[in-house]
Amino acid sequence: MPERNPILITGAAGEIGGVSRTMVDMLLEQGHLVRAFVRQDDERAHSLRQAGAEVFVGDLLTIADVSAALRGVRRIYFSMSLSPYYTDAVSLMAAAARAQGGIEVFVNISEYEQSFMTFEKMTAPEEERRAWLGGLVADWSPQQRAHWVAEQVLEWSGLPTVNIRAAMFVENPLMTWLALQPLGNGELRLPFGHHKLAPIAGYDVAELCLKILAAPEQHISKSYDLNGPELKDMHGFAEDYAAVLGREVTYVPEDVETWNETYVDTALAAFPHTAEHLKTLTRLMGGGGYRGATDQLETLLGRPPKTVRWALENHPRIRKLASA
Repeated sequence: MPERNPILITGAAGEIGGVSRTMVDMLLEQGHLVRAFVRQDDERAHSLRQAGAEVFVGDLLTIADVSAALRGVRRIYFSMSLSPYYTDAVSLMAAAARAQGGIEVFVNISEYEQSFMTFEKMTAPEEERRAWLGGLVADWSPQQRAHWVAEQVLEWSGLPTVNIRAAMFVENPLMTWLALQPLGNGELRLPFGHHKLAPIAGYDVAELCLKILAAPEQHISKSYDLNGPELKDMHGFAEDYAAVLGREVTYVPEDVETWNETYVDTALAAFPHTAEHLKTLTRLMGGGGYRGATDQLETLLGRPPKTVRWALENHPRIRKLASA
C-alpha cells in the first residue's frame, strides 16, 4: 500500500537519471506522495512539480528549512552532492528528525569505502594504512571522512537508519565526462592499471532505496555494501564503451598522479573539495585498495543488477558522444 504521508527526498533537483530524481519518478509511479527538497525554484523544480511531486525549496544547512520540510514526514531519503558541509547537513537533518519524532526510516546514502575504511583500520600506523589501501593513499578524502562521521551521527541519534554503501557509480565523472575527450579518439584513458572494479548503476540504487522506503521494517539498523554485477578490468570496460559507442575503444593505462593533474585538476580547479575526493578515489583504485565484490544487490533487488553496458547506454553524455 502506498505511504500516505509524504516521503522526503533530498537532492531531488539532480540531473535526470540521478538517484534522487529517479526515485521521485519511481515513487510517484507507485502512488506514493513525494516531497522533493530542492535548493532553487528553477526549471528542475518545475519538472518535479509536473511529475506530481510536492516541491520544497530550502537550504539543507538551515535548520528552520529542514524542520519545515520534515512536517508530516515519517520516511526520509538523504542525499547531498559532494560538499565540505556534508556532515553539517546530515547532522541538521538528524536533529530535526529527532525533534519531530515519529520517523519510521532514514535511508542514508553512504559510500562503499565505509565497508573497509573502518575505525580500526584507519587508526592503525600510517604505513599499515597505506599498505592496506593499496600503497597510494593512507587516509580518507574529506568527503569520505564526512560519510564516516555521518554514519556515526545517525547511529548516535537513535533514528531508524539504513546505510546504503554503494560502490562507485558507472555514472561517476571518472567513468563518464572526465573520460569523454579520449573516448572521442577511441581511447579509454584511466589510471587503474590492471585492477578490477565492479561499479554500480545509479538506477539500481534508486530502485533499492525505493523498496526500503516502501517497506522499511526488515532493513532498519542495517548497512548494505553494494557492488555492481561485473568485476572486471579496464580492458573489459573498454569493450563496453566500444559496444555502446559503435567504434573501437582501447584501454590506455595512465599514471595516477599524471591523470589527476591532467583531468581532475584541470576540470575541477574551482571545486577543490570535489577534486580531492575524486583524486583519492583514483589513488584507491589505482593502487588496488578499492577491493572486493558482494552479491547483496541482486539479493536485495530480487533480480540481476543492471550491467555497466546498460548504464552507459542510458547515460546522456555517452549517448551524445555515440551520436556524434
